[in-house]
Amino acid sequence: MKVTTVVGLEVHVQLHTRTKIFCGCVNRFNPDAPNTQTCPVCLGLPGALPVMNQEAFRLSLVTAMALNCELARFTKWDRKQYYYPDLPKAYQISQYDLPFSHDGWLDVSSEDGETRHIRINRAHLEEDAGKNTHDESGRGGDSQVDLNRCGTPLLEIVSEPDLRSAAEAKAYLEELHLLLTYLGVSDCNMQEGSLRCDANVNLHIEQNNGETIATPIVEIKNLNSFRGVEAAITYEADRQQEEYSKTGRKLGDPGVEKETRGWNAERNVTFAQRGKEEASDYRYFPDPDLMPVTVSDEQLAEVRGSLCEFPAARRDRFEAEYGLSKYDASVVINQGEKFADYFESVAKGCGDGKQAVNWVTQNVLRELNERSVTVADFPIPADVLAALLQRIVNGDLTVKSGREVFDELLSDHDKGMPPSIERISAIIDEKGLAMLADTGELDSLIDATIADHAKAVEDIRNGKLQAAGPIIGKVMKQLKGADPQTVRERIIERIQQNS
Repeated sequence: MKVTTVVGLEVHVQLHTRTKIFCGCVNRFNPDAPNTQTCPVCLGLPGALPVMNQEAFRLSLVTAMALNCELARFTKWDRKQYYYPDLPKAYQISQYDLPFSHDGWLDVSSEDGETRHIRINRAHLEEDAGKNTHDESGRGGDSQVDLNRCGTPLLEIVSEPDLRSAAEAKAYLEELHLLLTYLGVSDCNMQEGSLRCDANVNLHIEQNNGETIATPIVEIKNLNSFRGVEAAITYEADRQQEEYSKTGRKLGDPGVEKETRGWNAERNVTFAQRGKEEASDYRYFPDPDLMPVTVSDEQLAEVRGSLCEFPAARRDRFEAEYGLSKYDASVVINQGEKFADYFESVAKGCGDGKQAVNWVTQNVLRELNERSVTVADFPIPADVLAALLQRIVNGDLTVKSGREVFDELLSDHDKGMPPSIERISAIIDEKGLAMLADTGELDSLIDATIADHAKAVEDIRNGKLQAAGPIIGKVMKQLKGADPQTVRERIIERIQQNS
């Protein structure tokens, strides 16, 4: 039997606004002071009326455009009714049959390196619920409710069931996370719940007779890490295949319903929660307290004009414009927009994209990690690093000497001296790092060093060129500005001339 895993993701993104979606309460993660960021509107008290947050709607339009969605010119609000302790109104303001956007797509690189076109069913705007905390010790402790999150603007992005593996679902989520971060619509902090995910999973099993059956669809709720998404889908696919082999139950059989399951990250298993609700269970109807929203051509043009260059497009451009490999371009892009800006400034300034990416992804990234800072706070400005690399590109400085200058610039900063382009020249002069131009001085030193390494010289004459290492090391130690490759070539040449 051929078994195909079929996955669709529902991604919930908390938008980065100053206040909540329908009231003036501050929109901020605050677990230490529960139930302090509330008001009559988000608590659902009698007589309180909601007012839409215009910035939340604008950020939603930005996201929908980036996801290539069709945008509705007329959209309305609906009440999604269910009762749970973290939902004080006993309904959630959401969008049902007229979402503000639909029919988009996001391209994702698959495991085999091919680009997969993942369709977006819809993206709609709603309010978030509060947060329940349960005592799971089994000793009968209390459950607590924090309504600080209640009313936070939440964008739900629903994919079609186009994903075909746990790894591909993870890659889709990572690409979406990267895009949302570039757009600045959310901080996407998964640990704080700013980005959460529900995964709908089932199997399509091709029988020996050519018939394909589907296992019952399972929705895995509230996954909050990339690793968790991949692990939960992997486990659930294996569980469904084992279940089918035992029972033969399939989607469409009498009594077989969709199921909602949770994910236990400690035990790495999904567990049954309840039957899967259908839209009719929520008894949607238009919210009478909120006006529908109409969007004009002028508004859409303004939003479109504010969009940044998307990560996928910038990744492709870096490969074409700066000659980067797909891997190097991905490393730069995945560090975020500011890091990519820094790289591009360095690459333009030094005139060599490959030299720039080597330094930025190795030396700069290492220092960022060690210093626990972002690129915005990195001590060496992009124009200073570009000036340093330009000397290497022009052949005025070796890579090894460049690293010494780089380290000295960082040391200057730590001592309170801001790195500058002028300081590069001073360090080179102080340490004698300029590339050696006088071959006569080099030949004299090589001849003296050769005389002290008779055994190595004999080995080189017999074709063992690796024996030149000790001679190269001694010459380089005395002439810091010498190029290692030039030194090696001159050593072999001088030995052959005197043989």
